[in-house]
Amino acid sequence: MTVTALSASVPAQLLITGVTLPDGSTADVYVDGPVFGDPSSAPADVARLDGSGLIALPGLVDPHVHLREPGREDAETIRTGTAAAARGGFTAVQAMANTSPVTDTAELACAMAATAAEHAACVVIPCGAITQRLAGEHLAELEPIHRAAGTMCFSDDGKCVADSQLMREAFEEVRAFDGVLAQHAQDPRLAGPDACCHEGELSARLGLPGWTTAAESAIVARDVELAALTGARYHVCHVSAQPTLDVIRAAKARGVRITAEATPHHLLLTTDLLADLDTTFKVNPPLRPAEHVEALRAAVADGTVDMIGTDHAPHAPQDKAKAFVAASPGMVGLEQSLAVVIDTLVRPGRLDWAGVADRMAHSPAALLGLTDQGRPVAPGEPANLCLVDPEARHAVDPTDTESRSRNNPYAGRDLPDPVRLTVCLGHVTYRR
Repeated sequence: MTVTALSASVPAQLLITGVTLPDGSTADVYVDGPVFGDPSSAPADVARLDGSGLIALPGLVDPHVHLREPGREDAETIRTGTAAAARGGFTAVQAMANTSPVTDTAELACAMAATAAEHAACVVIPCGAITQRLAGEHLAELEPIHRAAGTMCFSDDGKCVADSQLMREAFEEVRAFDGVLAQHAQDPRLAGPDACCHEGELSARLGLPGWTTAAESAIVARDVELAALTGARYHVCHVSAQPTLDVIRAAKARGVRITAEATPHHLLLTTDLLADLDTTFKVNPPLRPAEHVEALRAAVADGTVDMIGTDHAPHAPQDKAKAFVAASPGMVGLEQSLAVVIDTLVRPGRLDWAGVADRMAHSPAALLGLTDQGRPVAPGEPANLCLVDPEARHAVDPTDTESRSRNNPYAGRDLPDPVRLTVCLGHVTYRR
């Protein structure tokens, strides 16, 4: 197994024979440097890989990743986080703004992009903060960040922009360049900073502060009205609750410019895992009961939820080794994201491989404005590829990872081990 930073490799020439494309057809795929070439033009001595039984997906794109650099390099760095991304089949990720310092200026966004250009194993797009220092009081440098770093998406993820007037002003500013606001939907009056367990019987029995689903759906309903008022684009981060899906469906029916993401952990794990107060399973928004998990799976399958975002949230051991309420929320997820989608959606027949390509490559690339990502695996297109073995499986070992952190909620689970090769703009960034 090898993982390689983009800056440390040269574009490859590789012919993959007899591979299955997302539409079910079989073809040869020729990686000819930064683009896919015509397989018939491949040199006789080109390196070859037998693709029989493998699926050639576009390189995956993750709209929601915490790389922790700068500020918390003890938990993750751009180098280690993007190595985990490459191992998970990703060729582009959006790095969220809640670093230290917060990515709320053009200078800081450009600094992150420069670090990524030197160390990353995939394309890294800096997400800009909506408000200065995520404090929810004054807007960050939205247009300057866009102009300097090419950022299209802005989020105070980890915190909700609760001030309605401020959110309206942000919508009006990003509308000018067709940017998008990505909301961490958590009404602070309904689910305060200590809320850490789905509000219900379990939270009452454990004495944990409850996180009601209304805290999510109410903010999304408010933001839908602001997006409709301003004509701007709106994205809902890590949807966790069935009532929120009803709001999203209604908004789409009205023509509101809304998209939404679901995380792998909300598609697989349920709130009963908190019964032993294992902080590995503390996440924000929290794990929900099975009926919400089922509703999310159906929403990804029918397109109500447009894409998968891992919300990859690495933490150093000391940040999880605390009482449940005090422990940091979040889970790593880049390396098992596709595995969870295969087990929860592909194997049950709810999503085909074309659907996987849409939810994990095409749609997130469109959200982020990445014109060279999420494209078809076809001659003339940018050579971004996730080569999948759909039958490979293993028991997840949290120590066998490219991430610097070990807060893996899938530890010990039997899951697919699908990614065999990742190619980013012609560079082989991961090979098993």
